[in-house]
Amino acid sequence: PPSGGVCVSGRPALPPLFGDSTRLRHHGHMSEPIAAPASADLPLAITGSAGRIEAALDLPEAGTVPQPVLAIVCHPLPTEGGSMHNKVVTMTARALRESGITTLRFNFRGVGQSEGVFDDGQGELDDLRAVATWARAQHPDKALWLAGFSFGAWVSLRAAVELGAAALISIAPPVGRSWSFDDIVIPAIPWLLIQGEADEIVDAGAVFDWVATLPQPPQLVKMADTSHFFHRKLIDLRGAVKHGVRDWLPVPPAA
Repeated sequence: PPSGGVCVSGRPALPPLFGDSTRLRHHGHMSEPIAAPASADLPLAITGSAGRIEAALDLPEAGTVPQPVLAIVCHPLPTEGGSMHNKVVTMTARALRESGITTLRFNFRGVGQSEGVFDDGQGELDDLRAVATWARAQHPDKALWLAGFSFGAWVSLRAAVELGAAALISIAPPVGRSWSFDDIVIPAIPWLLIQGEADEIVDAGAVFDWVATLPQPPQLVKMADTSHFFHRKLIDLRGAVKHGVRDWLPVPPAA
């Protein structure tokens, strides 16, 4: 299993990098590391129901075995400073690219260059639908994976069945907060859930209790001494993602 106080459980048959000088942006009760925009191999403007959606397509890292997979990564709460440049989002995308996967990050409506205003999850679900439609049209040969952090984990989980996702990665899903998980149809696909045990925003105990009620629980990775934004734990997050998806890859990775 991954090192650094990481505990893995569930779905056994299925199969970070920034220093102490990280500055914080304060949004009421939340503090999110300020991240410089990550470079993209291909910046995009995708049309959604609220207008332009700013997005970034990144190709697999050089030297990896290319996978016929495209993963869309959804960012945390827009009203608390979340964007596709969030360090948890970019580290998750990096881990996937280092696994040979093409990644697609995007800004929900009202964030960055994306048009529209925050819609408490409904409009954001439409944004994800539009991005997935673009991805399938432009990359019909690739399986669609979904990933999300915090609010983005809730949006991507809600969309997984509808969009026919082949795999799902949920990082710190906001169980017990403002968004209901009660009526979500749980996908019968490989699913990795990563949760910090010292999360100050999401109640880790509520996440673990919710997972225990699921008929098809995810592969659960508990990260000890880890906050919501994975401060000083981004390298561990990277390893947890790469380890968690390794057995899902359609093409065996190089030894």
